[in-house]
Amino acid sequence: MTRESAGEPGADDGDSVVYDLASDCTAADVEQDQPYLAEINGIVDYGVFVDLSESVSGLVHESVLSGTYAVGDDLVVKLETVRENGDMAFEPVDIDDYTVEPVDHDYALTGTDRLESNIGEQIHLEGEVVQVKQTGGPTIFHVTDEDGVVPCAAFEEAGVRAYPSIEVGDIVRVTGAPEHREGDVQIEVDGLSKLEGEVADDARERLETALEARAQPHDVEPLIDWPAFEKLRPDLQNVAKLLRRTVLEGRPIRVRHHADGDGMCAAVPVQIALERFIAEVHEDADAPRHLIKRLPAKAPFYEMEDATRDLNFALEDQEKHGQQLPLLLMLDNGSTAEDVPAYETLAHYDIPIAVVDHHHPDPDAVEDLLDAHVNPYLHDEDYRITTGMLCVELARMIYPEITDELRHVPAVAGISDRSKADAMTDYLELAAEEGFDESRLQDLSEALDYAAFWLRYNSGDQLIQDLLHIDNGDEERHRELVSFFADRARKEVDEQLDAAMAHLEHEDLDSGAHLYRIDVENHAHRFTYPAPGKTTGEIHDRKIEETGDPVITVGYGPDFAVLRSDGVRLDIPNMVTELEEEISGGGVSGGGHLVVGSIKFVKGKREEVIDALVDKMEEAEIDEALSSAAPIDD
Repeated sequence: MTRESAGEPGADDGDSVVYDLASDCTAADVEQDQPYLAEINGIVDYGVFVDLSESVSGLVHESVLSGTYAVGDDLVVKLETVRENGDMAFEPVDIDDYTVEPVDHDYALTGTDRLESNIGEQIHLEGEVVQVKQTGGPTIFHVTDEDGVVPCAAFEEAGVRAYPSIEVGDIVRVTGAPEHREGDVQIEVDGLSKLEGEVADDARERLETALEARAQPHDVEPLIDWPAFEKLRPDLQNVAKLLRRTVLEGRPIRVRHHADGDGMCAAVPVQIALERFIAEVHEDADAPRHLIKRLPAKAPFYEMEDATRDLNFALEDQEKHGQQLPLLLMLDNGSTAEDVPAYETLAHYDIPIAVVDHHHPDPDAVEDLLDAHVNPYLHDEDYRITTGMLCVELARMIYPEITDELRHVPAVAGISDRSKADAMTDYLELAAEEGFDESRLQDLSEALDYAAFWLRYNSGDQLIQDLLHIDNGDEERHRELVSFFADRARKEVDEQLDAAMAHLEHEDLDSGAHLYRIDVENHAHRFTYPAPGKTTGEIHDRKIEETGDPVITVGYGPDFAVLRSDGVRLDIPNMVTELEEEISGGGVSGGGHLVVGSIKFVKGKREEVIDALVDKMEEAEIDEALSSAAPIDD
């Protein structure tokens, strides 16, 4: 008798097929009247014992045998009978030439959505390993399937890595029993194996199809009817899909945002929406705490200091906790050439980057480094569409159940950034329906700015949520806290301006605009609220109200200047570019909106830079339709 394997040279399509059971096949995989390849494992007077797999074996009675046999010989058999006690009897099949066809065990899979109903019962689950964490006891494999992510605990011995060949990204089959552990569902692993070949390919394709469908963002109607927003909706949907897919894959998310009112109105709704989606997807109740972090940034771009710190923490988490490297989400920041060095640092690792911003972008510089980019300037709109307005809609696309908690937030974002968008009227009306009149919104904006200053690099999650009144917080505490912070902020602004206004320099430009200058390094309190940018902005607002004319205000220090303009057509990003080219050795950099921005330079070139800046301002045209939007980046 000769044997040929399927696909090997010499196999004849007309040959008979003999089935070869995989080692994990059970009696349920054996069909009557089908030929199977068996191995003789014992010889007795009344016949030979054969193995078809690790758990399928039986007797071939001597009455149906002819010839001689030895342990280890192959024998083609078919099932004759199964006795009441489960013993199986086989008989030989006379085949001269045959092709072997492998048979895999037909597992009845249980998805992560059905674990609760199978507590204590042995189940089989297939999925992708998204995290491997070694504890002082078991090894915890986090496995994602079509419906969610579940921790699977495998114990070798205390602190010893179980299944050391299994890595993040492998497609595996887990056999074990779901159990409750500290309120969560966890699978106690009896067996875990890596799938290979077509079986792995089929499982991965099945997972991919399911994850792609589940990652689709929710189709929510915007809170207000705003044609300008519709241009940006497809880009926001792409970001929502990317973030939902990231959660489903078990990858962490790091949210970097500008530490001001609009930045927090952008980041906090997205953070909460993602936390709730993570809790829905993951069986581990601690997953939201571990998988998303919100990180405020003072600078108007992604600084190398922040990038290297983020990268270091990500690599440490990968080493200590077996996490994948995170996705970086930049909000109210991240669209300019100044972000490029930090992005290029992350590009050496598998760290996707998505940006939602409304500052004037440098798309040619950043686009190749980003996986997604939303910015109104990319659709012939501008900064009046604030990042907070965009991100409220983004949060709703991720987790629409959050909608009722966010109706007032776009108005807070708009007031914080002094947006003159046509949509502000509708947003203010929407907020008023929720009990947030314009006075309350102004207080909330001041309180957020004040809290952000003192929090510095801390996210202050619960405090900011209480101030914004998201997550059904305590209404009375919210109102008292906002009132206290807003009153403190206004008092400290008044104290700062009392000291600074006497040192304000004024000149009338030929264009008819007023130019005000203030040395905020020497004529304002340092290291306290308000910071130089806020101080400049408050002076600017008072002079607009006082004069009723177009106003430009410059607050400067030894190596920086912050700029505000109302009614004058400045193009601050372009002016920065020109100064960088014109002033040799000036080290000029910066950016912002068209009429709001900040500039850095080397200390020894301050006078030259400021004079050149004023010259450019004198040439700018009056356009009273323009007003400064965002508070200056400090």
